[in-house]
Amino acid sequence: MKKLLMLMAAFGVMFYLSSCGDDDDGTPSFDEPGVTAAAASDIANGGTGSVSFTITLDSDLTTEASWTLTRTGDITFEGGEETLTGTTSGGTVEFPITAGTNAGAASVRLVVVDTEGGNGEATAVFNVLAADDNPVTLSGIPEEALISDGDDLVITGISLEAPDGLATFEVTVNGGTPIDLIAFSNDLTVGLTSLVEFDLTFTKANLGYSVSDDIEVVFTAVDNNNSRARFEHTLQVAPAVSNYVETATTDRGNPAREVSGLIEDEQTWDAANVYIITGRLIVGSTGTLNIPAGTVIKAEQGAGVNAKALLVASGGTLNAEGTAALPIIMTSILDGISAADVAGGNFVGTLAADVNSLWGGLIVLGDAPIAASQTQVAIEGIPTSVAEGLYGGTNDSHNAGTITYISVRHGGSNIGSGNEINGITLGGVGAATTIRNVEVVANQDDGIEWFGGDVDITNALVWNAGDDALDTDQDWVGTCENFIVVTPDGSAFELDGPEPSGAAASGVHTFNNGLVYAGGDIDHLVDFDGSTNAQLTNIYFYGWDEDYGFIQDEDPEEEGDQNFNPIESFGGDGTGTSANWEYTLATGANAADAAEIFAGVPAAALTEVVTNGNTVGPTDDTGFEWTFASQSGALGTIGL
Repeated sequence: MKKLLMLMAAFGVMFYLSSCGDDDDGTPSFDEPGVTAAAASDIANGGTGSVSFTITLDSDLTTEASWTLTRTGDITFEGGEETLTGTTSGGTVEFPITAGTNAGAASVRLVVVDTEGGNGEATAVFNVLAADDNPVTLSGIPEEALISDGDDLVITGISLEAPDGLATFEVTVNGGTPIDLIAFSNDLTVGLTSLVEFDLTFTKANLGYSVSDDIEVVFTAVDNNNSRARFEHTLQVAPAVSNYVETATTDRGNPAREVSGLIEDEQTWDAANVYIITGRLIVGSTGTLNIPAGTVIKAEQGAGVNAKALLVASGGTLNAEGTAALPIIMTSILDGISAADVAGGNFVGTLAADVNSLWGGLIVLGDAPIAASQTQVAIEGIPTSVAEGLYGGTNDSHNAGTITYISVRHGGSNIGSGNEINGITLGGVGAATTIRNVEVVANQDDGIEWFGGDVDITNALVWNAGDDALDTDQDWVGTCENFIVVTPDGSAFELDGPEPSGAAASGVHTFNNGLVYAGGDIDHLVDFDGSTNAQLTNIYFYGWDEDYGFIQDEDPEEEGDQNFNPIESFGGDGTGTSANWEYTLATGANAADAAEIFAGVPAAALTEVVTNGNTVGPTDDTGFEWTFASQSGALGTIGL
């Protein structure tokens, strides 16, 4: 017995050591690739189609994973290969396929192997139809929709083609019990061969949805020959708009107020408190929000339908009147800055200047003219059923209030499908609105974006924009005067004109007296499109890398090098006159490099100067001393 006990003890120790070995040997573990196949529609005999897969890779593995694609049944891949191989960085990938003339089951299998040997796979299964079969087609369903909790989901303009006669038509929500749409809708019948432009309305009780991002709504139509069509629709449900609520709380021991909901009267805040945005905060069409100088506003984290933002509806008024001595700070709940810091002259905060996407941003809407698909449209990220999210009209003199000395930081939460909230969004904002002395720091998307309207901005600074610094759309015809752009990841200027394409511009929007310090990650210095009604005057450009203006294709062995034009489509539609640009080349660059960077810009519009020898644009930080960028020393490092 004693020997038996000793053996058992020894075995236990060995088991313990072996069980701990994988955890204690210092070797990191990585998640295996996730691969899912979207349901594939059947393919007509001899026809074409596609299959798609979604690939998720461990975020700690930065090297691309390899994939292999194989098939069964009478189908071929584009190019006719039996097997396709390649690399992927993840996301959704789609592969074209061609069907032969032999009817029957078919499939496409994708295997992904990461750099640590982890693998994942998925298979898309479908049919090659017989020659006398006809495919079912389903169109007109949007890829996504955003509604408020309690709203109906209304889908209009659906088209259904089932030449062999409709057998079933169903919808499922997140893989739940199918809803029989033939029984649901008076427009649908068994045996139906064609129905164009019909509508479907689903209540919350029908779909059983809850407040959530990315609810999967799948429509599947099957005909009498068992051919099918499937469409995947992504539904997002945002919390319903509630009445304004203000609740006493603390922020790191300092007096604070939690705020959310719809302001329909007049509210005046107190700079002694920190205001924490805990939900959707909207100044309604009859509301006024007064924010005094020195107020610190923080927002809780959230993305998608839970992204936190301050929205001023058309007709609403925001009087956010900071001063150079007491600016208004809009930042994240993770920022330790306090009202006492601001009162004491410290405006920097505790988060690094490149930390972004922690909350949404500031959205101001109005009823000034826009050039879009309709006179009035919905701003991104707000359900179309929420009237407070609509902007556009005929009121050139719309007045949204006064916004001065305000710093918006660390925002740009993703609101779905790759759309992020801008630092400051201006939709249909009119000329009677006062906006001056504004700063946007570390926003995941654009710094400031105009959607139509004719509001002017004086003294603006955008630092570390995750996308474009200054972005224009929908026939904005105002002026941005005296501005600084520092190290955007996208373009310094992304300039678009009226929508839709071919619409006439009502005037010109102007950027005057500006400075752009490009940095190493910038895309275009200025990106016009062919319909851009814009002019840029008295601008100083500098601070790019030595090789800027000439990039190498990702696969030089296959495609070779290619030129990159930092000034895209100079002049836009030609209605404006862009002139008096100054620039400084990178150390070691020459005239040929200047020609590369400013290709298409008339020589008469350009003057080369020594670094910070500019005579146009800001030459120091005068007027910007109050900003995060100045107080942190960032402007000093670029010579201001």
